[in-house]
Amino acid sequence: MVEKNWKHLKIRLSDIKLATNDFSETYKIASWDGCTLYRVELDHFDEENPSSEKGKDKGGHPNGHNTVVIKRYPSGHELYGDEKFFTEIEMLMSVKHPNIVSLLGFCVEDTEMIVVTENASNGYLNDYLGNANDMRILTWEKRLKICIDVAHSLKYLHYEMEDQKVIIHRDIWSNNIVVDENWGAKIGGFKDTVFLPPNQEDEALYINGLGRRSYIDPEYKKTNKLKRESDVYSFGVVLFEILCGRGADDSIYLKENIRGLGPMARQSFRLGTLEDMIDPILKEETSENNFALKSGPNKDSLHTFMKIAHQCVAKTQDQRPTMKIVVKELEKALSFQLNSKVKSDYVEEKSHASIIETQVVELSSELNNMNITRKSENPEIHNKEKMLHDQTDDPAKPDCFRLSGSCYTFLAKYVRNKFTNMKRRLSCRCFWLLYLVGSAG
Repeated sequence: MVEKNWKHLKIRLSDIKLATNDFSETYKIASWDGCTLYRVELDHFDEENPSSEKGKDKGGHPNGHNTVVIKRYPSGHELYGDEKFFTEIEMLMSVKHPNIVSLLGFCVEDTEMIVVTENASNGYLNDYLGNANDMRILTWEKRLKICIDVAHSLKYLHYEMEDQKVIIHRDIWSNNIVVDENWGAKIGGFKDTVFLPPNQEDEALYINGLGRRSYIDPEYKKTNKLKRESDVYSFGVVLFEILCGRGADDSIYLKENIRGLGPMARQSFRLGTLEDMIDPILKEETSENNFALKSGPNKDSLHTFMKIAHQCVAKTQDQRPTMKIVVKELEKALSFQLNSKVKSDYVEEKSHASIIETQVVELSSELNNMNITRKSENPEIHNKEKMLHDQTDDPAKPDCFRLSGSCYTFLAKYVRNKFTNMKRRLSCRCFWLLYLVGSAG
């Protein structure tokens, strides 16, 4: 059953058992659809492709320790047999995109069917949903970038493959979205994927409705009519998961609608109450040093995101946008967020500079009043003050003063920590103060 051009990807079962310690629970990272996933260091590959001096075998496998994900199909399972296993391999062999997981190898030996793919360093999107501590890691900007990565992969499958091929994934959900070490996202799980025949007028297949209750396109489920827009619906549900911070089949949604988050979000958008469903973490605000105020999504970014997500989960296929449009709108949402951040940083910096300048001037005035009677007691300080006044054209500078060691340390540290965001005129004043204080101390 294994085609010739797949032979270089074959991995011995003995090597996999060695890496997993005979499929020990220690290496298990997930389990769904009857399949079990392991994260391991895999060192050995097929002896038919020995390692070369350049560090790779003839099949392109690198030498040394390679952290990989091993997906073990259940043996003798009625729903997940040979057909789905080889479909996944064939599809992963056919695609090449930075936002699609890379196939590293497979094993068909004894009763085992195993797919080996690249490591998902930060796990799967579903690992984060519903967990407040984990979702807090995913800032609005990170969430937007994850959505954009997945959107690009679907756009590629739908419109950008070679020879005008079109792939419909049919199983877009949070467990098939992996997160890499840079918080980039990739899609996997290609066992239910199908090719759309080229030059088909209505760009649809009529095939038994297959999908997960909370993610399946309602029109596809009802009519068996499968289109690219069926993937768009599933992706729209994922968008709402990321927005709301919970899985589509969370009990809180299933209580309201048997199909979960998608229909609930669609209704809430129509009623104008969708913002009530947003992940509370995104609404949090934290302050640092009483200056830096960090907030959640920019209003324009949020509304752009919600609007395109709502369009994706439209009831009928012809009401949904293409992935080309989805990518464009998500990138627009990210642009709004980044521009807002730049403006916020600018306003924040101006505010910092103004506050610091005011406080330094007030400190100078206060300390000057405290020490003005001491000025005549030290002729040396008086002479230094006169020299500094002669060298500057700023008539507003206060008189010289004398500080205790603790006051000097405080003011020096204060100015040094805040100097980065101060303008030139403020920096001159700060250095002038430090010079006087150092001389007086």
